[in-house]
Amino acid sequence: MIISASTDYRAAAQRKLPPFLFHYLDGGAYAEHTLKRNVADLAEVALRQRVLRDMSELSLETRLFNETLAMPVALAPVGLAGMYARRGEVQAARAAAAKGIPFTLSTVSVCPIEEVAPAIDRPMWFQLYVLKDRGFMKNALERAKAAGVTTLVFTVDMPVPGARYRDAHSGMSGPNAPLRRFLQAMTHPSWAWDVGLHGRPHDLGNISAYRGNRTGLADYIGWLGANFDPSISWQDLEWIREFWDGPMVIKGILDPQDARDAVSFGADGIVVSNHGGRQLDGVLSSARALPAIADAVKGELAILADSGIRTGLDVVRMLALGADSVLLGRAYIYALATAGGAGVSNLLELIEKEMRVAMVLTGAKSIGEISADSLARELNHTAP
Repeated sequence: MIISASTDYRAAAQRKLPPFLFHYLDGGAYAEHTLKRNVADLAEVALRQRVLRDMSELSLETRLFNETLAMPVALAPVGLAGMYARRGEVQAARAAAAKGIPFTLSTVSVCPIEEVAPAIDRPMWFQLYVLKDRGFMKNALERAKAAGVTTLVFTVDMPVPGARYRDAHSGMSGPNAPLRRFLQAMTHPSWAWDVGLHGRPHDLGNISAYRGNRTGLADYIGWLGANFDPSISWQDLEWIREFWDGPMVIKGILDPQDARDAVSFGADGIVVSNHGGRQLDGVLSSARALPAIADAVKGELAILADSGIRTGLDVVRMLALGADSVLLGRAYIYALATAGGAGVSNLLELIEKEMRVAMVLTGAKSIGEISADSLARELNHTAP
């Protein structure tokens, strides 16, 4: 059954990718309840249909962090994106730039900042974690600034890695993981040819640039575990706020009080996110957390949201719940894994078309007109 383009791309990606990569992308933490709720709760958001509104003039453009976006969508930071297609970060960044939306490079990307930034004709965003190695953080910020990165996305909901049991089962981690990954690659020849053979070097480009030696997939899990810092607090971000003179976005907010703290800190934006269900299982979906956060801080900083967004209709739902823009993660990686940059371009075109249909049928002529008034309210009906 065809449900959405993202559903089709997910099925195609599962066929093409070695299992360790597909499940690393597709999985969540613990029993994956929050992972499922992200999609299910968003699908339950009902919109208010309006008709006969003269929708001949329609605009998806919006302004965010002093940039004009063709639609209120950006590509989220996704680790190891370069393992899903040959030099995957570059391909995805080009697709985003051609569509007129931002691309966010992950700290743990395969392609380094210096490879991705010159490949596109618009500034990109860069995502960073708070890590024990402050030297790496300073080096990454300096390199991002030198490459013309405009917006820093700071992920704060990963002081420790989540318990992702799929990774141990799939071969991403666990006993004999390198051998299992090699055998899986051999049974997926399309991926092995495109990425395994011609997508090298397979290392964490930003980290290797700092360390001066290759940081491969075998080192990935260990490096993350050794460098995440459970002692982080708002004070640990103050020197970054002083150093970074562009927009700074705090990603991983689920509680209104944390959103208010972000305002007090001086953040330019937040991302309402549970890390795609990959950190703490059992927390609220982004769709359920968003309205209370919007009530608390709407208008004081930009509110972005991610987790569970698969279609243009989902984008409109998130905007109606209080977001100013959204981040796409898994949805675009499924497309990237299936057909490279062309797949990402196709997905973004479909999301735009789905948004246009939703806006026409809810009577919203501009992004600013999508609001809580766009949400359906149950009608009380009394029989005559």
